[in-house]
Amino acid sequence: MTHATILALAMALDALLGDPPWLWRKLPHPAVLMGRAVAFCDQRLNRGAGRRLKGIAAMAALALGAGLAGAALAWLGWLAELAVVSVLLAHGSLIAHVRAVADALRRSPGDARQAVAQIVGRDTTAMTRPEIARAAIESAAENFSDGVLAPALWYLLGGLPGLMLYKITNTADSMIGYRTERHRAFGWAAARLDDLLNLVPARLTAALIAALTGRLGAWRQIATDARRHRSPNAGWPEAAMARALGIALSGPRSYHGVRRAYPFVNETGRIAIGAAEIDAAIATLWRVWTMMLVPLAAAALLAG
Repeated sequence: MTHATILALAMALDALLGDPPWLWRKLPHPAVLMGRAVAFCDQRLNRGAGRRLKGIAAMAALALGAGLAGAALAWLGWLAELAVVSVLLAHGSLIAHVRAVADALRRSPGDARQAVAQIVGRDTTAMTRPEIARAAIESAAENFSDGVLAPALWYLLGGLPGLMLYKITNTADSMIGYRTERHRAFGWAAARLDDLLNLVPARLTAALIAALTGRLGAWRQIATDARRHRSPNAGWPEAAMARALGIALSGPRSYHGVRRAYPFVNETGRIAIGAAEIDAAIATLWRVWTMMLVPLAAAALLAG
């Protein structure tokens, strides 16, 4: 069975089932196992001198281990491969978490702050309604890129080893790729490799959002906003989504009690937004997901 066929089936399974909690109460989720491997490296190696070299060695070992695990799982046959790919795509769970924020925002800001705290790392206790909506939409756009499109692309390019390599890198970046005193040196390799692996997917996600919402004519402005973003990749899907919905994203926010004066993306867009805009972002991502699925399904049918 071709990679395109398996990916099409995996996307459908992920959209239908998401991440069923009953399953992961009985079995460790692959992302959890990857997180344990990264934490083990962090605890054992992130000390003393030469932390950057140790971080490079750790990332190389994690990447090699993930690639070999992917090859072994692929050897088990297409059913095992389908199961792994569907689990490592995150569209179903992403949509569920973002929709939960919109539903909570319709009830009360307090409920919405609790819901959005599940998907963002910034301070949420004093967020206003527009800040909650912006956080949810930014998370939706960025995580679609690195949780759906990027894994799909790396699976098409490298099979299950390619997908596993991407996922371990993305997991490592989320855990140790921060410019804190503890991880500035040790997490450097994870952060740089993650930047590299997301270079094309982030821009492709932005292009698909822009194309499907009639905003390709604003590509120059999208690119300008993306380059102003603090992340070399996350700014692209966020900037495209901001233009697609006619809203301002990013902007000032707090981390660990410290207010950061980040610039807005599409600063002339609407600031006063809420649940309706979250719904519109979800609908846009479903359109992008469909645009991904259609050619894969066609290729699967042609492969026969």
